[in-house]
Amino acid sequence: MISSLSAPEPSPATGPSSLIDRLIERHGPQHEARIRRGVAQVAERWREEDGDEAAFAAFCEESFLTDPQELTRAFERLERVLEQVDGHLLEVRRELTLPIDVDTGEVSEVDHLLSNLDLAAHVDEDLFRTRVAFLALLNFPLHTLAERLELGVSWDREAWARSRFVDRFALRMPATVRQEATRAFIAAERYISGCNLRLDRVVTPEGERLFPEGLRLITHWGLRDELASHYADASPAGLVRQRTIFRIMERIVRQEIPAAVIDNPALLWEPFSNAVRPLDAETWDSAPEPPEPDTRYARLLDVFHAVRLADPYSPGMPTFVDRRFDRDREIPEAEVEALLVSVLDSPEFRDLAREIERRVGRPLEPFDIWFSGFRPRASYSDEDLDGIVRERFPALEAFQRELPRTLEALGFTPERAGWLADRIVVDPARGAGHAMGAVRREDKAHLRTRVPRGGMDYKGYNVALHELGHNVEQVFSLNGIDFWALSGVPNTAFTEAFAFVFQHRDLELLGLETPSDETRRAGALATLWNTAEIAGVSLVDMRVWRWMYAHLEATPAELKEAALAIARGVWDRHFAPVFGCAGSDILAIYSHMIVYGLYLPDYAIGHIISFQVAERLERGDFGAEVERMTRLGRLTPDAWMRAAVGAPISARALLEASRRALDALAS
Repeated sequence: MISSLSAPEPSPATGPSSLIDRLIERHGPQHEARIRRGVAQVAERWREEDGDEAAFAAFCEESFLTDPQELTRAFERLERVLEQVDGHLLEVRRELTLPIDVDTGEVSEVDHLLSNLDLAAHVDEDLFRTRVAFLALLNFPLHTLAERLELGVSWDREAWARSRFVDRFALRMPATVRQEATRAFIAAERYISGCNLRLDRVVTPEGERLFPEGLRLITHWGLRDELASHYADASPAGLVRQRTIFRIMERIVRQEIPAAVIDNPALLWEPFSNAVRPLDAETWDSAPEPPEPDTRYARLLDVFHAVRLADPYSPGMPTFVDRRFDRDREIPEAEVEALLVSVLDSPEFRDLAREIERRVGRPLEPFDIWFSGFRPRASYSDEDLDGIVRERFPALEAFQRELPRTLEALGFTPERAGWLADRIVVDPARGAGHAMGAVRREDKAHLRTRVPRGGMDYKGYNVALHELGHNVEQVFSLNGIDFWALSGVPNTAFTEAFAFVFQHRDLELLGLETPSDETRRAGALATLWNTAEIAGVSLVDMRVWRWMYAHLEATPAELKEAALAIARGVWDRHFAPVFGCAGSDILAIYSHMIVYGLYLPDYAIGHIISFQVAERLERGDFGAEVERMTRLGRLTPDAWMRAAVGAPISARALLEASRRALDALAS
């Protein structure tokens, strides 16, 4: 940037006084505030290669618009063009990463190399170099979060759209910075996608194989879900399986897992002693297998250093943490932490733990953070649920064909269900599953879930409904929106909220659950327990990122020790008083912490929002209300919540419903 033109804030008078005076004289004092702000916004992002001060002044004089119709035409043209540019680039990116994200067969070296190619990394810089971005910054205000919170209540839809439209020009980062972030995230995703464990090769200290042949699960998602499924097994064997999986998780977070056992069907592994032997051998190797060399934490550090390259180009938000909370979530970090702690420190969480302890008939253990016994799912075995799902969906194509009927069963009209289904494509995920929305309205959203050989199983179906919730939100908030610049929801926590609402109806859609006061009470307790679990994980994620910023030269080994200490600290502060056992580092197990860069708090916020949203949906037409809410678009979280459910984000509704449910159990 040209130092004499730079401005730390967008509102003060900056830039050569003669330029500002000339613009005010030409256009009139009624435009003074816009002139001062626009010149400051451009000056803050103008670089030496963009031209000297004379070029800067000439651009501002030529490009400042005052005619309302000209401003409208400029906004509409830019909005239309950016939809096409961003949309086509997303479709190219989807093709480049297809073999990485979708199970299309063996991944080749060409596939790996292509997945690092991100053509979109150049677009924003090209928009600056062509001065398109400068025209937008000169003529449209780049609002701060404080301004949106104060002024947004009086804005109409077009004012919101214009405000959102200019957000993309807030940061001017070199393409190389964006590309490095893409490379680091892809490498982390590739690492996690390859972290599959053969549970059919895990044995007890007595040499007993606990899990069925062919059981291959991704960490952490698959391990967590497998552990939770054994609450339906009241026999001692179920508890043994849970404790074994928990020990595996501990080995993973501590990087004690033998590297040789990862996705290796040729080795047996006894995780308590960490002994390994070939499948056909009769004795255990005396020499221990070398552990994975802190790869998990090396990948996280790689992501950290990559995203940190953007810090110098982020005025007012100088760290990735600041950008994730203040720009992406638009909820300050302190408010998010207070929201999470309000759940963890609630008497309802403590009393719910005592109820779970009563149900399992033993003192709680750390893995009971994944207790799943409140919902009717706990009364069905994995085999029962897998059989029911496979009969209905013998292949992924069957799930695609059934989308209209699934959506109708959820509460959408036949016309709306068909309209939604036409805009969603179902793919076989290589990883645990995800939803990829479209950007152009002519494109389609993609639902990805893991489908093993032999047909869809219950875990895949449960994930598919979660992703369907994302897709429905994505379709309505793009294809049903009035301004493309408002497409989407306030932040990812909101799309997670809809995903949870859909996912929680899985047994109902399979004909195994009928909504009632009892199921609603069970749902409240399940949501509270899930929210507390992910709130603890989120606090670990947040504090690990703060630790990395405070220790810029840390090694993977140092990060590992810090992450484990942070996990134990969060456990001892919030969980040990409830569980009665201290010192667990299990809260560091989530793969999201390695792959997605401070994404985990969105799940916790999403649970809280989803409960508020679900309460509102119960009082009205489900399909119509989902559509109304998702078509509100990308307002601030507070404005969206007040318009959608009539209240700000708060755990109060969840805690009150949980208290009623606990009182009902006690009566």
